[in-house]
Amino acid sequence: MTAKQVYEVWLEKLPADDPMKEELLSIAGDEKEIEDRFYQEIVFGTAGLRGICAAGTNRMNRLTISRATQGIANYIRSSGEDMEKGVAIAYDCRYHSKEFSELAAEILAGNGIKCYLFPSLRPTPELSFAIRRLGCVSGINMTASHNPKEYNGYKVYWNDGAQISGEISEGMQHEITALDMFGEVKALPLSEAVKQGLIVMLGEEMDRAYSDYVKGMAQRPDEELDKTVPIVYTPLNGAGSIPMEQIMKDRGFTSFTLVPEQKDPDPEFTTVGYPNPEDPKAFALAEELGRKVGAKVLIATDPDSDRMAVEIADGKGGYRFLNGNQTGALLIAYMAQAQKEAGRLPEKGAMVKSIVTGDFGKTICASYGIKTYETLTGFKNICGKIPELEENGYQCFFGYEESIGCAPGVEVRDKDGITAGMLISEMAAYYAAQGKTLDDALNELYEKFGYFAEGQVSLVLKGIEGQKRILRIMEAFRDGKPEQIGQYKVADIIDYINGYKDIPASNAMKFILEDGSWFALRPSGTEPKIKFYYYSVTNDRDTSNEKVKNMEDAVAAKIDEVK
Repeated sequence: MTAKQVYEVWLEKLPADDPMKEELLSIAGDEKEIEDRFYQEIVFGTAGLRGICAAGTNRMNRLTISRATQGIANYIRSSGEDMEKGVAIAYDCRYHSKEFSELAAEILAGNGIKCYLFPSLRPTPELSFAIRRLGCVSGINMTASHNPKEYNGYKVYWNDGAQISGEISEGMQHEITALDMFGEVKALPLSEAVKQGLIVMLGEEMDRAYSDYVKGMAQRPDEELDKTVPIVYTPLNGAGSIPMEQIMKDRGFTSFTLVPEQKDPDPEFTTVGYPNPEDPKAFALAEELGRKVGAKVLIATDPDSDRMAVEIADGKGGYRFLNGNQTGALLIAYMAQAQKEAGRLPEKGAMVKSIVTGDFGKTICASYGIKTYETLTGFKNICGKIPELEENGYQCFFGYEESIGCAPGVEVRDKDGITAGMLISEMAAYYAAQGKTLDDALNELYEKFGYFAEGQVSLVLKGIEGQKRILRIMEAFRDGKPEQIGQYKVADIIDYINGYKDIPASNAMKFILEDGSWFALRPSGTEPKIKFYYYSVTNDRDTSNEKVKNMEDAVAAKIDEVK
């Protein structure tokens, strides 16, 4: 059926008093809007669903959530797993997150599957932790992570605490697509499900367990830390406020300050607009407060607290943003050295990074005898590698990607902005006790391992036409196979479209230049954009930056040729 025909079916089947029917009637005659809402069913992609909240098959709403949950229930029931193990469910501060989470719990309960439901918003890493602590078969988190306020998402986990992938993801997708959007959904009202023990409400006990885990990730003893170092933290009106403040208080940090305007949940994200700490503009209020209190470090987490970003004092009264490669390198070096001094460095240590993450962390790991493994982007792939590593006798030391996400420990199998934020604070306190800053520590790493430079450019292309142009851009590089990028010849091309070594197939490419620099490109799995990543390393900072700039300009010129 065409998008217009599907739209008409929805108008016919929705009850007269359903708010979604009124919403759809309001766009009658708007062919472009109807097309965008109904040209496809919302894709069960990177570990689940993500999209704009509205009526339509290509939107997040009660019907798409119900269908997905019934499909997942069908998959769990047919998987041979013990349904009594249950499914843990959490949510963030966004519009509809609470009602979507309760709806999912009611549907799972209606299918005889036990649920553990958080009664209020919690960080994503706590959900991953809870899945493993409770021994659940699966987990669901209602969150759109760092996306704009119009979005929400439905992120699915399996019993290892990692986001679903491979056969499990494909199996769930098969069950979901087999269902009609208006088909029967089994559901048990929340109050009745609680009475029957099919829904169990989680609370302080799990919060304390997660908090104890985070504090247990401390790398150095208190006597080596200056806990008076001024630090400003913003949860960007998300789920990080309560756990981060309590953990830092318990650890004895006396100058840890929250941005008051961004402390409490706000689905409008009034004070920040786009709640992505990967964008330095999200630090505006933190910088303002930082200047008032003399903060040496600013920390921000996104609304579900899986992403964590850092700014450091620039020595000129302002702050400088650290990208994910720099933050990851600092944490890797800090943790490796602390564990080496304490005799805790794994004999068979492994670090996992994505294919588009730079080689700074890899180089540092090699100096400590830690082996690096690469995966596709996304923490379903990075943390999904941990069971395989453990089976081969390796201990996963660290996992990260350039988009300000890291997993410093193995008990949380997803990005953990809370633990990462605690470790950044501890690291700042350790260097402060030595009369150093994080900037000093980073420069020491550059001097030892080389000046790594990186750049990232995201081209946002929305809607159907945007998707088509993204495909044309990928085809231009894949079919055109440029032999030279800027001043440098292409020495090798890695195309992941059919897989590469032990890395599964993905629509991504990496161009390695004759001087060792490289750039990569791939469409985003969660947003309407195509991303470009640039890396270089030399013995000179300016030369490395110049090479990155040269690559960026050359690639931009090629993109302009693709209409």
